[in-house]
Amino acid sequence: MAFLTIEGIRKSYGGHEVLRGLDLTVEQHQVVTLIGASGCGKSTLLRCINALEEIDGGRIVLDGDPISGRGVDVDRLRRDVGIVFQHYNLFPHMDVLRNITLAPTVLGRSGKEEAEARAMELLKRIGLADKATALPDRLSGGQQQRVAIVRALAMRPRLLLLDEITSALDPELVAEVLSIVRDLAEDGMTMLLATHEMGFARDVAHKVCFLHQGTVLEEGPPEQIFGAPEQERTKAFLQQIVEAGRL
Repeated sequence: MAFLTIEGIRKSYGGHEVLRGLDLTVEQHQVVTLIGASGCGKSTLLRCINALEEIDGGRIVLDGDPISGRGVDVDRLRRDVGIVFQHYNLFPHMDVLRNITLAPTVLGRSGKEEAEARAMELLKRIGLADKATALPDRLSGGQQQRVAIVRALAMRPRLLLLDEITSALDPELVAEVLSIVRDLAEDGMTMLLATHEMGFARDVAHKVCFLHQGTVLEEGPPEQIFGAPEQERTKAFLQQIVEAGRL
């Protein structure tokens, strides 16, 4: 079985079915990117994996253990599965260091000294050690998103979910965030990310999944999906991306 297995999951909001029996696998140390038009279910899928949304059907399994349905230990799940959102979601009243160390200390992942040492190590790695005592509103959008990634990494997750993490950033700040993700990929972090950055998806992903109307319509290595897609809807989507100058 794959490291992450998603089988036939369904999710509806009222009468609108967002995920329609979606199947997906992610191998350990693999980077899988989700592409597709807005509303195709990318963000909902990531939120279901992290138990921020309850699925209506199907199952999700991480390294052989079910992580969906009744009886799941959500705290344990979120120790193993980190998620970074497009709007940072840093606590505005806490400095950078406390934002990073809060979850590891509260959830018992590590003691205060160990958590702070780990946080400083990660901040140095992304060039923000000098911002440890700053409040989030003193940082640029790109810096806040880099801190959000570090906050997720502080829990030492086995799987990292990234939900359109550059979509709220000014264009000149996108590269500094994507460079962090590129480094994580090179280090072997298992990642599932939704993105509109098609060039980045092509360069970093081991597998690209095109979502359409709540299912994975087509998947494969980047060179296949971007170079020779088989499905007409995939071709039409990528043609729009090319015409918009985003690939």
